[in-house]
Amino acid sequence: MTDTAPNCIERRSAQRFEVLMPVAVSYNGQVTSGFTQNLSGRGMFFYAEAAIPEGAVVELTFSMPSEVTLGESMPVRCRGRVLRAAPPQPGQGNGIAVQLESYEYLLADECLPVSHVVRLAMPSVADGSRPPLPR
Repeated sequence: MTDTAPNCIERRSAQRFEVLMPVAVSYNGQVTSGFTQNLSGRGMFFYAEAAIPEGAVVELTFSMPSEVTLGESMPVRCRGRVLRAAPPQPGQGNGIAVQLESYEYLLADECLPVSHVVRLAMPSVADGSRPPLPR
């Protein structure tokens, strides 16, 4: 029996991890908060309170999880460029896809404490589960 599914080319060259965690986003001299949906060693998709245009350079501060570092979780500051920006949907912030260009590992006291990062509400459905998020 032959496979009739169309061939799809995966453009991502790094493994992507579904990780929900707070992130501080610095753009245009201001800091806003958000939360990640997924990330890899080369990119990240997150939701932020502020709208950030495509092409903008951003600085992201968060704790890189052990799934990505292949060791301990580490606080990092990354610089990246916005590849895609989507307007907010009901119950979500602005969806932002960033290509990460550089990393700076931080000392624990350099990372913003979670109390300084306001987490945006995730939408839920009647049964309490989260709906699938757009890619």
